[in-house]
Amino acid sequence: MKIGLVGYQGTGKSSLFELLTGVKPDPSKVHTGQVGVATVPDRRFDGLVKLFNPKKVTPAKMELLDTPGLSREQNESNNQRMSVVREANALVHVIGVFAGADPVADAARFEEDMMLADMQVLNNRIDRLKASIGKHKPDKEQSEKELAQLEPIAGLLNEGKLLREAEFSADQEAATRSFSLLTRKQVLLVLNTADAKTDEAVVKQLTGRGYSVVMAPAGIELELAALDEAERAMFAADYGITESSHDRLLRALFDVTEQITFYTSDEKEVRAWLLKRGSTALVAAGTIHSDLARGFIRAEIMAVDDLLRLGSEREVKAAGLHHVVGKDHVVQNGDEIVVRFNV
Repeated sequence: MKIGLVGYQGTGKSSLFELLTGVKPDPSKVHTGQVGVATVPDRRFDGLVKLFNPKKVTPAKMELLDTPGLSREQNESNNQRMSVVREANALVHVIGVFAGADPVADAARFEEDMMLADMQVLNNRIDRLKASIGKHKPDKEQSEKELAQLEPIAGLLNEGKLLREAEFSADQEAATRSFSLLTRKQVLLVLNTADAKTDEAVVKQLTGRGYSVVMAPAGIELELAALDEAERAMFAADYGITESSHDRLLRALFDVTEQITFYTSDEKEVRAWLLKRGSTALVAAGTIHSDLARGFIRAEIMAVDDLLRLGSEREVKAAGLHHVVGKDHVVQNGDEIVVRFNV
C-alpha cells in the first residue's frame, strides 16, 4: 500500500515525510513526488525476534509518497500535481497550524479541490462516451453501460458529496478503478503544529466533520532527532512531547486504512505482513506467495500474544490455543500463520 502525503505548499508536508521515513526531501523531485519507506513499530514483532533469534528479520513497512504541494492561487497548475496524488492508495492531508492558519477552512478547501479534480476526470469520460454513443459505434452497448455507472457518481460530486462516503456497486467499482478517484480514498488529517499543544476546539470541529485527526509537531521533532539522547529528552520534556509522532501517525494510518498485521516466524526469519482487515486465510497465503494461495490446503494459526506469553508453540498447543483453519477463515490482527500447501 502506498500512502500519499498531500497538502498545500508551506504546510510542512516534507518535514513530516522526513520524520516518518528518515529520508531528506530531494528538491529535484518537488514536481514529481518522492518515495520513502516507514518501518511500522510493532511490539509483537520485537517479541518474536527475541523469542526466535532468527537469521533474518523483516518488519512491516509502509511506502510513503511525498506528493507535490498544491498551489493556493494557481488552480490550473494543480491538475498535474493531482495526477501524482492519484498514485496513492490512501492520503495523509497535512495542514500547517501556524500563525493565522484556519485548519477547518483548509481541510474543506482541499476537499473541494479534490472534488473538482474528480469531476473533471469523470465529466471528460462521460463526454467521450456520449459522443461515441451518438456515432453509433460497434461498442455502443458497452458505452451505454459504462455511462449508466458513471453518471450517478458524477451526480454525487455535483451535489458536493465525497465519494468515500458513498456505497459503490461492483459495476461502479469496475467502471471507476482506472480513474483512482481522489475523494474515494481514505484520509488521515495531520495538523502540523508549531509546538506540541493541542487545540481541542479545532480537533473537535474536524472530527465532527468525519475526519480522523492527529496532531504532530513535525518540525520540532526533526530538530529533536538531531540532538544527543540526553538533550533530546530534556527538550522533549520542555515541549511536552511524551511520544514520537512517528509511532502515533503510523498507528493512526493503520486504523484509517483498515490494516492489520500477521506474522510468519521461525529460526530462519521473522516477518510481519500487512493485510486488509477482514481478509481470509487464503488472501493471507497469497500475500506471502502466490503459490501458497494456488496450492492452499489449510492454515495453522495461533495468536502471537499467546505464543509470547506461553513461550513456545508446544505450550500454545497444550493450552488448546492452536487452530487449524480453512481458506475462508478470517485472519485476526496479531495472528501467526503457517500455510500448508501443495503445488
